[in-house]
Amino acid sequence: MTLASRIGLGFHPTHARQVLDLIERAEDAGVGTFWAVMSPIDRDTLTILAAAAMQTERINLGTAVVPAFTRHPLALATQVLALEDLAPGRIRLGIGPSHQRSMIPAYGLPFERPLSQLREYLQILRPALQQGSFAVAGEFYRGEAELLTTPGTPVYISALGEKAFELAGEMADGAISWLCPPSYLENVALPAMRRGAERARRPTPPLIAHAIVAPTADLGQARASARKFLAYYQVRPYYVRMLAAAGFPINDEIPDDLIVALVISGDDRAIADGLLQRLDNWADELVVTVLPGNEPRASEDAFFSIISRL
Repeated sequence: MTLASRIGLGFHPTHARQVLDLIERAEDAGVGTFWAVMSPIDRDTLTILAAAAMQTERINLGTAVVPAFTRHPLALATQVLALEDLAPGRIRLGIGPSHQRSMIPAYGLPFERPLSQLREYLQILRPALQQGSFAVAGEFYRGEAELLTTPGTPVYISALGEKAFELAGEMADGAISWLCPPSYLENVALPAMRRGAERARRPTPPLIAHAIVAPTADLGQARASARKFLAYYQVRPYYVRMLAAAGFPINDEIPDDLIVALVISGDDRAIADGLLQRLDNWADELVVTVLPGNEPRASEDAFFSIISRL
């Protein structure tokens, strides 16, 4: 893989047509993967990626992530089969359990043992896509089927906690982290993935790490944009626990040292160096959130310009 192909753009679609334009611009810049971020109660990203598949030729189209329990794993597999028809070899499927605070009120689903359920989900989804068949008689899912086609689509899982990273190492094609500081990924996530892989007697799969980019040399603006972006996560207990475990306890406001750890900012050279440092040391790939600043499109274009020169 080239350096640029190891860097993807993560984006939460707020309007389907607008995001299609963004994906085309990302492809023109040489971005490796467009990762669509999906809330359990927002636009279905697989539908958007189907439209994007018809308007693009090279860029990989990924989900980071689909809230898995909103649909049966076989139903998700059949959706991926259709996407692979439209963009063969370009689909990268990230799934995750989402979070109790989102899933229970909206869907009324049980959420006592999400990782155990995700394990069974993988036992159906990954063999269905990569082997063409599955047979599961578990606690959460039961069934067996043989699919007519086998696209070989990689299946990644979201991971915040140590056990989720272990599960990724054991059963998935990789882990997608979100908001995890570099020290946490290096000292907690990667060792956990290696333990899971050793248990399954297979190589450790890739770590796709989240990076936040503020394309500005104005430190005050970068920190203000970062605090606005992080405000959502500041009140989510699962992120607060992870950040505390990483050595960044959050009280009333986002501490500056957390922003320094998470956000890559500065001129083009500084941002390029920050991205490459992560890829050189502990990340196999990156999924990047571009902080919008005062002009969102200009911030995106600045990021695309950096990627096009890598």
